[in-house]
Order: sequence, then C-alpha cells, then structure tokens
Amino acid sequence: MLLWFLPLFLILIMIGLPVVFALLAAPFGLLVLDDQARQLSVLYRNFYNGMDSFPLMALPFFMLAGEIMNRGGITIRLVEFSQAIMGHLRGGLAHVNILSSILFAGLSGSAVADTSALGSTLIPAMEKNGYTRKFAAAVTAASSVIGPIIPPSGIMIIYAYVMGESVAALFLAGIVPGILVGVGLMIMVRVMADRYDLPKAERIVTKNQTVSPVEYWVSFLLLRLNVAGLLMAVYSGLSVRVGLATLADNGDKLHQINLWIVFAVMLVIAHGLMMGYRRRVSHDFRMVCKKAIAPLQTPIIILGGILIGVMTPTEASAIAVLYALIVSFFVLRSMTVKDLIEVLSRSALATSAVLMLVGAAVAFKTVVSLSYAPQILTEQILSLSQNPLVLLFLINVLLFIVGMFLDAGPAIIILGPILGPIFVELGVHPVHFAIIMSVNLTVGLATPPMGLVLFVASTVSRERVETIARAILPFLAVEVAVIFLITYFPQISMTVPYLADFLGCSPDAGYMACISPEPQFTN
Repeated sequence: MLLWFLPLFLILIMIGLPVVFALLAAPFGLLVLDDQARQLSVLYRNFYNGMDSFPLMALPFFMLAGEIMNRGGITIRLVEFSQAIMGHLRGGLAHVNILSSILFAGLSGSAVADTSALGSTLIPAMEKNGYTRKFAAAVTAASSVIGPIIPPSGIMIIYAYVMGESVAALFLAGIVPGILVGVGLMIMVRVMADRYDLPKAERIVTKNQTVSPVEYWVSFLLLRLNVAGLLMAVYSGLSVRVGLATLADNGDKLHQINLWIVFAVMLVIAHGLMMGYRRRVSHDFRMVCKKAIAPLQTPIIILGGILIGVMTPTEASAIAVLYALIVSFFVLRSMTVKDLIEVLSRSALATSAVLMLVGAAVAFKTVVSLSYAPQILTEQILSLSQNPLVLLFLINVLLFIVGMFLDAGPAIIILGPILGPIFVELGVHPVHFAIIMSVNLTVGLATPPMGLVLFVASTVSRERVETIARAILPFLAVEVAVIFLITYFPQISMTVPYLADFLGCSPDAGYMACISPEPQFTN
C-alpha cells in the first residue's frame, strides 16, 4: 500500500495543500493504513533531523546576504553598470536586462528575487524606450532563471544536502551553464532585433556621478586585488611548465619563489594596467564601474574562498553576510538599523519555509525507501531502454513537464532520491545529473502554465500571464537547447569542478573517465 503515497501526494497538491504538509500528510496516512504506525516516530524524527544540519546553514546565510545586498540599493548599481557595458547594442536594454540577471545571480541565487528587483526597474525603462510591455516582461522572466544556476544557488544547496553531494562541486558546475543560458538569450535578442525592429540604443552612462571617499578607495583596492589574483592564477597554472614550481607526491605545488613576493609584483602590474585603462575611458564610465565593484565582490569572495580551500560553502555564506553588512552600512551607507530589522524578518520567514520543506523531504525519503519505490521505478525505466542517451532524453522531457507545475525546490526533493541513483548506475556522474536536473527544473520556473516567475513578472509589469507566456516562447526554446547541450556534453558543466579537483576522482583517472564514469548497471 505504501506505493500509493505518490498518487496521494499529487492529489493533495492538486487540491491546494501546501507542499510541506503534503509531503508529511501522504506518508503519515499511508503508514497508519498500512499498520506501520511504529514508523511514525521515525518519520517526524527525520523531519527535525532534516533541518538540524550544519551544511544546510549555508541556505539561510546566502538568502540573508542577497536580501541585504538588494535592500542596500545594489540593483540600480548593477543596472547602470550593465547599461554602460551593453546599452549601445541593438535591443540594448534587453541585453542590459540579461546581463543584469547574470550579475544579480551572483548575489541572490533566486529567480523570484531577480524578477522582482530587476523587473521593477527595467520593465518600465524598456517600455519607455519603445519596447512592448509583454516583451520586456518576457525577457525579465526568461533571464531570471539564471539566478539559481550561477552560484550561490539555493536549489543546489538543497540538492547537495538531500543527495549527499558536494555543494562546492555543484556551485562550480553551474557557472558555465548559467553563462551559456545568458549568452543564448542575448543571441536570441539579437536575432529578434531586426525582425521585430527593436529600438536602437546608445551607450548609457549616467552623468556627473560621485562616490564617497571610502567607497572610492575600497573600489580602488578591490579592483587591483582582483586583477592581481587573476594574474596569480595564471602564474600558478604556468609555473610548473616553465620550471618555477614542481609537484609533490600529494599533488601540491612546491614553488621556488616566495608567493608573497610574486603577489606583490602582480599587484604592481595590476596597478599599472588599471592606470593605463583609466586614461582610455571617461570619468563617468569609471564612476559607474567603481560603484559596481564592491557589490560584485560577493560572488568572488564566495567562490574564491571555496576554491583556494580556506572556507567551506557554509563558512563562505557567513562571510558573505558579514561582507554585505559592511558594504551596505559603512561603504555605501545605504542601509539603516531599521532596514536591517525588516531584512532579518523577511529572511527569517523565507528561510523557515525552505527549511521546513527540506525537513519534510528528508522524512518523505524515509517512506520512499520503505516502499521500495526507487527499485520498482528503476525497473520500469530500464525496461524502456538501457541506453543512457535515450533515457536522458526521456528524463529531460519528464523534468520539463514536472517543472511546468511544481516549483524547483520541491521537485528536486521529491524526484532527486528516485532518479539520481538510476542515472549514476548508468554512468552519469552525480554532479552532472544534479546540474541537468537543477537547470531543467529552474527553467520550469518560467514555463507556463504554473511558472512562478511568470506570475511575479505579471505582477510587476501589470501584463496578463497568458500574454507573457506567448512572448517568452522563443527564449524558452533557447533554454531548452542549452539543457540538451549540457545533458549530452558533460564537458560544459564538469570542466570547472574537474580543474578545481572537486569531483573526487583518483589521481590516475583521465578527464573523460572522471566526468563520465562507466555504467555500473548489469543485468
């Protein structure tokens, strides 16, 4: 009888019961009917244990950091920076919308926050410059799905926790797919620019901007540190080849030159490069860039700390909150204590909802294992085909349909434990499947009829959901194409975590053997 918990769960969802309660009510009822009431204590103990997790603390911290940055006036700075970079292209404000989503993704990790924050600024601006309201809303909704793909990502933290994967590996694997979605959307805008006579634009640089002395010198220092860090990364990669470093038995590099001396030299070179670039651009353009540097440091701190091994993702999330507070209160001076109280309240409510969902999902997994549903479903899926390429196509279709009706978080929680092990046995790397699933279900946020960001875009733009749904179809086609690219070419998503050594491969394993293991399934 326990096999009926999935149909019962779907019925409860369809009649409007919140997902977290449906996740608990379905197994609760069936355990009672199946005379397994003794398992109820396990069910609710797992509900609490599912929330009591150190790695899961990264989720509320990242959500809080995003809220602080957004409330601190970061959005308008990112939009102005994007306008200065891409505003001169045909369909310029549409390109600005997409680039702003890419940049905002490194701060919030949420598609809904992206749509709400950027949409309220850019949709009116696009309409004022000659774009139709439905097109502006469609571009905003389509580009907002980049938010949960580029790290930090809330749904990837949930997937990593539920499936026992590395958060850092998933973060790194999402970088290239997220950028690829953005580039694909920009190409579509360029294709549509001539056909639909999108407005021409010119480079928009806000005039006569000023920054405080504190922000000026913080931006001055951060920019040079970032460039020096990039040069150090290049040096580290080339040092073995030119004989400046050797590899020890454990794979570490033994440098013949003191790295602090090298970094000091790189810092001097970075300063020279910045001074040379300064003479080539206008004062207003430099001011726009300076105002964006401090906010854009957040994803660099997160990923940089994880990559060099000084922080876990949870620790990086706490540092991100601290940095967001310092920037908002002391550098930009755009927040007050009253604002902080409201931000903490909103973050607490959002976090409690997500953590309850995760706790219910862990309890849900207990019933899934008791019912032998994964084994039965595995047999059914493998009876269709044992060709991983065919099954990946079918599972993408399934995930796309699920994404039309169910939010990404609950869908990952429900389907991840069932589908993940099947494809790992078929030779798909766990991190690769995690990215396939995360990107597919994230795109579902912008897919009619129940895509959440469509409703948010409708609220912001005051345009009907049906109208936005029709206008978004060309952009959805691009995102579906990207899904199949990352599905059948694992190199797209797996190269960055492989180079950073976050895939857990043995030292003698080759590149393709690491990112695409041999099938484990046997008849």
